[in-house]
Amino acid sequence: MSSCLDITGRVVVIIGGTSGIGRALALGLAEHGAAVVPSGRRQNYVDEVCREIEAAGGRTLAEKVDAASRESIEYLRDAVLKRFAHIDVLVYAAGVTLKQPTNTTTDDQWSCLMNTNLQGAVRACQVFHEPLRQSGSGRVINIVSLGSFLAFHEVAAYCASKSALLSLTRSLACEWAREGICVNAIAPGVFPTALNSQFLQGTPRGEQILMRTPMGRFGDPRELVGAAVLLASPAASFLTGQCISVDGGYLASGVNS
Repeated sequence: MSSCLDITGRVVVIIGGTSGIGRALALGLAEHGAAVVPSGRRQNYVDEVCREIEAAGGRTLAEKVDAASRESIEYLRDAVLKRFAHIDVLVYAAGVTLKQPTNTTTDDQWSCLMNTNLQGAVRACQVFHEPLRQSGSGRVINIVSLGSFLAFHEVAAYCASKSALLSLTRSLACEWAREGICVNAIAPGVFPTALNSQFLQGTPRGEQILMRTPMGRFGDPRELVGAAVLLASPAASFLTGQCISVDGGYLASGVNS
């Protein structure tokens, strides 16, 4: 059991792996010995993260991807297989948010958000299914949200997409269990990133979140790495259809003072 958390040699593809939470996971999983392919839409961001992985002695591949395009995801899959010959873990961390009253949210805004947050995950899971099956111990890790469980003011589209992504996680876990693929999710608490910092730092919204969080602080994206290592490792061989909340106690919270 001493090596049950060892992910050395595992090949991990992270869609949405070039900024925020995805970037932290890419660097963290590489530090723990995995070959990590952090991909996103912007080639310069991809190159930057890959350089950092290589500087630390890790193995990687610099390929961009557009989660809205099945052809782009297929190209990424084929490039990774050409370089590493197998794929063991898919992490779907791509996401966008929208803070706007629901009654003024347009069809296009709603569809655009769903296309990235939910449909992109569906495409990625479909495209990577076969190499994950061939791995014999394939893993999917979807990054969901506290919004998968709770309502947050004026972000209905985002919460709906993340609720659906958690439901997708459970459904795929049941469908793919007999193929040796474990499908799980991580629900980060509130982690300031480029995506959400303007809503959190020094705002009434941020103060409310801190009051609700028993640990009394926001999270650091690096604090998600441990959960990702677990879910990518042999230790999670009988763990599927689950969601690990890394939230400083937010979902467990009642009255904190």
